[in-house]
Amino acid sequence: MSLSPHSPFYAHLYRLRFIKRWGLMRNAVEEDVAQHSWDVAVLAHALAVIRRDVLGLPANPDAVAAKALFHDATEAITGDLPTPVKYSPAMRQATGHLEEQVAVEMTRLLPEALRQTMKPMMEHAAWSDDEVQLIKTADRLAAWLKCRAELRYGNREFEQAEAQVREKMDATMTPELRYFLDVFAPAFDLTLDSLMRGG
Repeated sequence: MSLSPHSPFYAHLYRLRFIKRWGLMRNAVEEDVAQHSWDVAVLAHALAVIRRDVLGLPANPDAVAAKALFHDATEAITGDLPTPVKYSPAMRQATGHLEEQVAVEMTRLLPEALRQTMKPMMEHAAWSDDEVQLIKTADRLAAWLKCRAELRYGNREFEQAEAQVREKMDATMTPELRYFLDVFAPAFDLTLDSLMRGG
């Protein structure tokens, strides 16, 4: 087996820890893209498990979690675009196209033998509709939990963001998200001592 040429792919991913989220807002606790990606992967896995094991619907939690880990991987190149830019009607198509192109370019950084496996992780067009829905729901849930945490720390900067994210969650509510909010979300407001006592 010959040695592969050096690839910067995973070195780029490791730099996600240096990219701060919520850059236009004052944060009580800073969050970076690597942390956020882990949060979304855990939440997407949870939602997929709920869909499969509680609701009896088809879901592959492992595949969903793996793709969720890479859902913001392109931000290693683009940085975290602020929400007013990323989701403005005028910019949505342009930013979506940029992310698609960066995903393709990052995949090309991999040795040829790894590209077939990693391409569906990086390129969202390869995801099934169910995977997209679960990961988007998890992404929104992670944002809402972040806003709730900031409000608990007394940071009123996140009041409007929390209301806006919750409105979007309610408008796109799914049975697995409803289950998570009813069963797991209340514990996020507890102190460590309360968690250790079981609530």
